[in-house]
Amino acid sequence: MTDKPHLIVIGNGMAGCRAVEEILARDPARYRITIFGAEPRVNYNRIMLSPVLAGEKSFEEIVINGQDWYDANGIALVSGDPVVAIDRSAKTVTARSGNVTPYDKLMIATGSDPFIIPVPGKDLPGVVTFRDLDDVDKMLTAAKLGGNAVVIGGGLLGLEAAHGLALRGMQVTVLHLMPTLMERQLDEAAGWLLKTALEARGQTIITGADTAEILGNGKVEAVRLKDGREIPADIVVMAVGIRPSTGLARDAGLAVGRGIQVDDHMVTSDPDILAVGECVEHNGMVYGLVAPLFEMGRALADGLVAQPTGYPGSVTSTKLKVAGLDVFSAGDFSGGEGCEDIVLRDATRGVYKRVIVKEDKIVGAVLYGDTADGNWYFDMLRRGEDIADIRDALIFGQAFASGGGASANPIDAVAALSDDAEICGCNGVNKGKVMACIGGGAHTLDAVRSGCKASASCGSCTGLVENLLALALGDEFAGERDNKPMCKCTSFTHEDVRAAIREKALKEIPAVMQALSWSTPDGCSSCRPALNYYLLCAWPAEHQEDPQSRFVNERMHANIQKDGTYSVVPRMWGGLTNPRELRAIADVVEKYHAPMVKVTGGQRLDIFGIRKEDLPAVWADLNAAGMVSGHAYGKALRTVKTCVGSEWCRFGTQDSTGLGVKIEHMTWGSWMPHKFKIAVSGCPRNCAEATIKDFGVICVDSGYELHIGGNGGIHLRGTDLLCKVSTEQEAMDYCAAFIQLYREEARYLDRTAPWVERVGLDYVKQRIVEDAAGREALRARFLYAQSFLQVDPWAERAAGKEAHLHQHLAEIRPFAVVGG
Repeated sequence: MTDKPHLIVIGNGMAGCRAVEEILARDPARYRITIFGAEPRVNYNRIMLSPVLAGEKSFEEIVINGQDWYDANGIALVSGDPVVAIDRSAKTVTARSGNVTPYDKLMIATGSDPFIIPVPGKDLPGVVTFRDLDDVDKMLTAAKLGGNAVVIGGGLLGLEAAHGLALRGMQVTVLHLMPTLMERQLDEAAGWLLKTALEARGQTIITGADTAEILGNGKVEAVRLKDGREIPADIVVMAVGIRPSTGLARDAGLAVGRGIQVDDHMVTSDPDILAVGECVEHNGMVYGLVAPLFEMGRALADGLVAQPTGYPGSVTSTKLKVAGLDVFSAGDFSGGEGCEDIVLRDATRGVYKRVIVKEDKIVGAVLYGDTADGNWYFDMLRRGEDIADIRDALIFGQAFASGGGASANPIDAVAALSDDAEICGCNGVNKGKVMACIGGGAHTLDAVRSGCKASASCGSCTGLVENLLALALGDEFAGERDNKPMCKCTSFTHEDVRAAIREKALKEIPAVMQALSWSTPDGCSSCRPALNYYLLCAWPAEHQEDPQSRFVNERMHANIQKDGTYSVVPRMWGGLTNPRELRAIADVVEKYHAPMVKVTGGQRLDIFGIRKEDLPAVWADLNAAGMVSGHAYGKALRTVKTCVGSEWCRFGTQDSTGLGVKIEHMTWGSWMPHKFKIAVSGCPRNCAEATIKDFGVICVDSGYELHIGGNGGIHLRGTDLLCKVSTEQEAMDYCAAFIQLYREEARYLDRTAPWVERVGLDYVKQRIVEDAAGREALRARFLYAQSFLQVDPWAERAAGKEAHLHQHLAEIRPFAVVGG
C-alpha cells in the first residue's frame, strides 16, 4: 500500500482515460489510481468502431492505451467488472463482483447509454445497438450469414453501421424518423446529397419512417412501420440516439439534470466526486463529441493539481467521414432573422458549401464533399472574426480568400490557424499541441503520432499535420510520409483511392475522378493505368475496362521493340512444349519472316520482328496449335519456371514440373500491380532459381519450402522464407493467397520485393500463414477473379471480339507509355 490518496475512475473509455493522462502529465506521483471498466478489455477508440465493422481496421489498431500503459503508470485496471453502487458516506464503490473499494477521490466517466425505442419486439434476439466492440462482434456474426439488415436511425452511428454491414455483403435499409439524414449536423440540401450518394451504393434509405413494431418468432424477422410497410430483417441495429449514463450518480444522490451536473473543474455536488465526458452536464449543456470531452479532461486535471484554468464550455464543430463521404458542420446553420446564406453547389463534383453570416461574422457552416476549409471557417466562427473584407471570396475557401487562388501555399493556410484550432478531431489535438510536440523533437509524422496522437486514428488530418511539420521545420522536413499522392492529379494516396473504389462502389475511371475531385479531368499517364488496375482488382466481374489506360504493350498484347516491330511469346506451361507447338512456332517464324527466335529466361520461345499488321494473324496461327498468350508484355503473371524434378533428375525430391504446370494453369491471366514470376525447383540445388522470384517453391524431402519477394534485375533481392508445407495443394493455396494479398494491397507498379520490405515479412506471415480463415478468403477471392480474368486476349483479338486492331492502334493517346 501507499500513502498516496486513492483515485478511482468509473469508466475505462476515452474521456476517463484521457482525464487520467492529463493528471499524469501534470503530477504523475499524486494519486494511486484504479480504473473500473465494464468491458473486458483495455481502452480503445470508440470512434474507430466503424472501420472495424467495415473490415478496414482490427481491434489492435484502435487501442488507445494498451496494458503496458496501465502497468507503466501503476494503474490498476479492473476490466469486465463494472461499478454498480457508490457509497458517498463510506467513500466506497461496489463492483458487480461484490468487491468493495475505498476512494479518496472518485471520477465518474460512464459515458452514454444507447436509446432503445419502446416498441414491441425490441428485446427479440437479433436487435442490437452500436456502442462497443461487443455490438460490432454481433453485427459481424450476423453479416457472415448474409441477408437483410435494418438500421433504425439515420445519424452518424446508424449510417456507419449501415455502411459496414453493406460492405460485409448485407442488403441494408436505413429507417430515419426525420426528413433529413443527420439533421443535427447537416441542413436539408447536404442531407439530400448524402442520401443520394448512399442510395447510389445500393442502400435503401427511408426518411420520415416511424417504426411501429419489430416482428419475429423467437428472433427478428422484419420491421413494420406505422404506415403499414414491412421491411424484412435478419438483424436490426438500433442507432436512434444516446442518453447520458447517470444511473449511478442519481442513486448516489448527486445532482443530476440531463447529465451529472458539474462546475468548471468537473466537480459534482460532492466535492470528492468528479465527472467527465458524455455523462456530464455543464451549464445546461451535454456534449457527445470528442473535443469537448478532452477539454473537460484538461480542466478536471487542472483542478486536481490546483491550477486555475477551468472549463468554459465548448463551441463545437463536426468534421466526419460518413461511409467514406466527407461532411462538416459548425455553429448554428438553421439561419434565422438577420442571417444571410452564402452557398456554393457543384452537383457534378458532389460538393455543397453553405456559410451562414450574421453582421459580417460567421455563425454557422455546412460542408459536404469538400471539407478542407472546415477548420478555417470554424476558427473564424470561434474568434468572432469580421469577414467583411473577404466576403466575396469566403465561400471559395481560405486559398482564394487569402488572395492566393487555387495555387495558394497550404503551409500558409496552416500558419494562419490559431494555436487552439483543432487539427485532430479523433484525439482532440489542437495546432498548439502539435507544434509543441514538433518543437520537442518530433520531426517525423510517426513521431508526432506517438507524441501527441494527431493523425494516429482515422488519418484524415495527416495532410494538416504534415503541413505543420513543414511549417515548423522548413527544409529540414522532407515529407516523410510513405503514402504519397498517387500522382499530380490528386492529393489522394494509392491506399485512399483503393479504399474509395471499394467503399463508393466505383467501377469506371470517370466515376473515380468525379468522386475524388481529380484536378486533371482526363488524368495522366501515371494515374490512369493505376486506376484501371485498381478497378479490375476490386470489381473483377463488374469493372469497366478502359484499354486506353493500359501501357502500349498491354494494349498490343506484344512487346514493342526499338525498330517498331513486336515480339510475341506464347505460353509454355511450366516450360514444357511438344512437337505440335514447336511446328506452329516454326511455321509462324517462316510465314511472317521473323528474323530471330530466342529462348527466354522463363523457358519459353520469343519470336522477334513481327510487324504490327501481322499480329492478329500470328495469334490466330498460334491459337490453332492450342497456344495462348504468355503475357510477356503485361503487369501480370509472366512465367512459372521449373526444373525436371523427381521425374527425371536423380536429385529431385518432388514432381516440380508437374506442380509448376498446375500453378501456372491456376495463375495465368491474373493482372497484377507489376510483372510476377514464379519458379518451382525440385531440390535445394535450386536449378529453377526459385529464390529470386516473386513466389518460389523449393521441393524438399518433407514437402515444399515457400519463398516470397525475390527479383533479379538491377537490384537483386533474394526471397524471404514464408513457410513450409507438406502437400502440393497447400503450396497452391498459399500461392493463390499470397498473390491476392499482393494484388489487393500493393501500389500499382510495386514489385513484390519493395512491397514485402514496406509492409514487413511478419505482416505477410500473419495474413497468409497464421490466419487460416483469412488465407482461405484470399484464395477464394483470387479464384473468383480468375474466373473472369483467364481469357486469352490473343484469341479474342484473332476472333474479332474486340475493337478492330488497326482502329485501336490509331486511337492510342499521346500519354501511352512505351514499356512494360
